[in-house]
Amino acid sequence: MGKVKYATGIDYVSGSLSKPKTKNGHSCGTYLIGTHRVAATENPNCTRLYVRDAESYKRTTPVGPDELAARARFKAVRSAVYSRAHSLTTLSQDQAAYQAQLNTAEGRKTFNAYLWQKCGEEYDAQH
Repeated sequence: MGKVKYATGIDYVSGSLSKPKTKNGHSCGTYLIGTHRVAATENPNCTRLYVRDAESYKRTTPVGPDELAARARFKAVRSAVYSRAHSLTTLSQDQAAYQAQLNTAEGRKTFNAYLWQKCGEEYDAQH
């Protein structure tokens, strides 16, 4: 890890500073990733800069059946959540059910999370 001191006026950078260029199937360059630690600590060095080679994010294993099933589930649930959130026929019922479960121990804190839970449960029951 390297300690980083940025120019005057820049306190910290968080994210990718540069990415390799890909042209005609050839990658040239490296990833530069800047991070800033926000957790409480006594160490004054809270910024880091990481250098990764251009090929470091390439997949090394084929996509397995579990991952394909998870992708299919995500796609179906995402579509169901979108449809349900924009459906005027079920919106008032969903909002009332969301408010009823909001302050329970297992209650979802956002309406979107509540819809994801309900649509995910429906998908799992069907498959």
